[in-house]
Order: sequence, then structure tokens, then C-alpha cells
Amino acid sequence: MQRPPPFVAGRQKALSLGALSAHNDLRINPKDLAPFMSSDRPVWLRLAPVIFLLLWSGGYGVAKVGLDYAAPMTILALRFALVVVAMAVLWAALRPPLPQSRAEWGHLAIVGLLIQSVYFGMSYCALDAGVAVGTLALLMTLQPVLVALIAPRWTGERVGWRQWGGLILGLIGAAVVIGARSAVEPPSFMGFVFAMIGLAGIVAASLWEKRFGLRHHPVTSNLVGYAAGFLGVLPLLAMQDDLSVTWSWPFVGVLFYLVVGNSLVAVGLLLAMIRVGDVARVSALFFLVPPLAAVIAWAMVGEVMPPVAWSGMVVAGLGVVLATRKAG
Repeated sequence: MQRPPPFVAGRQKALSLGALSAHNDLRINPKDLAPFMSSDRPVWLRLAPVIFLLLWSGGYGVAKVGLDYAAPMTILALRFALVVVAMAVLWAALRPPLPQSRAEWGHLAIVGLLIQSVYFGMSYCALDAGVAVGTLALLMTLQPVLVALIAPRWTGERVGWRQWGGLILGLIGAAVVIGARSAVEPPSFMGFVFAMIGLAGIVAASLWEKRFGLRHHPVTSNLVGYAAGFLGVLPLLAMQDDLSVTWSWPFVGVLFYLVVGNSLVAVGLLLAMIRVGDVARVSALFFLVPPLAAVIAWAMVGEVMPPVAWSGMVVAGLGVVLATRKAG
């Protein structure tokens, strides 16, 4: 028999980007994808890594296309509202358990606020301010490096040379990419400020999840998280000068991709892969997001990534692997 769809397999840890990256192993090895490619898995699960990577990496370029039709917070408010409706329908159909205490509600809401409002909100603002898709995706891969450096402070563990060396390599690689891209199309200073705030948001979400993460059904955790994210972007939406939307079929396609492709299908595939594999193996997939996002952005919006920038991506990627791999 085939396994049930990702949302109906019972209670599990509420894995988000933050929860996934709280685990410290991003080693790339062909064997890592073996559990997903096994012939005894259903076809959709064997194809899950490829589909997930395409959907997740394409989200950066699709978001940049959407910015031609609406401002960042307008897109996010529409996206989150539609996802909340979809999750509410799923919750009504499946009736998974709700959080049992105010603290549990609060933990889910805080992680959702940090990821949806801060991480996505500031990432969209960075794209709107001219930061290249590949550059933004690369900066966000520094998240597990920063988590690896900060998390031990919470637990009293020692931070080793791997973490510091990885951070240095990551920063050098990011600087090379930023410099190369700036020679082609200089972004604004505020673009990088937005990107850094977004990075801080996903790092904070990872640390919060690492410290307080509880076990909840994924429909429940996503419903609460996206609802918190929707409420979180409303004040930013109110401060936004332009609330207009240029409604067109391309913009409808953007919303469909972000809601269905990213928030429902990609996250569902992510949870399904984690269920049959393990978090460390699935986390390796994120290492491939920046170069794939850059290629998709080149095809979609014509963003050119100079050859030197690709070498910077390799250096930064090596830094992430060094900082997050387990010793031994």
C-alpha cells in the first residue's frame, strides 16, 4: 500500500524551515537521497526531492516576478490569507489536535511570526530593493552556520573551529557573490539591510524551535504559523505606501505558485521526505537551492550571475558544509 499523504500521518514535530535547520548536518552525499529514490516507494515520493527543489528554488524568482504587480506586503498578505483558508479547510476535514496550553499556542505563533512575517517579509523587501535572487538565496544559506554558532550558547556547549571557519568561508563567499553582482547591477544599501533582518528572523525562528519546539500535527502547526504570519504583516501592510494590485493572469499564476506550489505542495513534500528519511538528509537539499534559484531567476527575469559569483557560491557552500557537518 502507498503511504498516506503528508498531512494525514498523525502527530509529528512541527517542522518548519527553522526546525529543519536546527539540525547540524548538511553533508551532500548521493546516498542521502537513497531513502527517497528506493523502488519500493511510490512514484511521487521518489520524485519528491527533485520536485521540492524546483518548487522551493523557483519561489525566489516567482516572488520577484510578482513584485512587478504588487508591493511586497500586499503579496504576502494575499498569500498568507489564502494559505490560512486552505489550512483551515484541511483542519476542518482532519480535525487534528490543537495546542493544549497558551504556551504551546505562543511557541507556534512566535515561530510562524519570525518565519512568515520577518523572514519572508524582509526577503521580499530585499528583492524589491534590488538584491539579486541568487544573492538572497545564498545569504539565507548562512542561517545554519549562525545557528551552529549561537545555539551552543544556550546549552553551554563549546563552539569549535569548524563553526568559526565555516562562518568565515561563508562570509567570504557571500562577499564575492555580492561584489560580482554589484558590478552588474548595484543593489541599494537598504536591500541588504532587509536581507540581514530576514536572515535574523529565520535564525531566531531556528533557535526558538530548537529551544521550545513541541510535537504538533503539521496542519495545526502550519495553520497557527501562517495565521500569525498574516497578522504580523498587517502592520507592515498599513505602513506601505502603495496598496494597489495590477490584477492579471500572470499575477494570478504567481499567487497560485506561492500558495499551492510553495506553501502547500513543497512543504507537504518536505514533511513526507522527513518522515521516510531523516532531517539531516533532507537538510542537504537546501544546499542546492542558491545555484538552482540563480539559474531559474536567469531564465525567468534575466538576472545574470557572473562567473566569479558562481565561485563565491561554491566557497560559501563549503563554509556551510564545514560549519554544520558532524565531527567524525
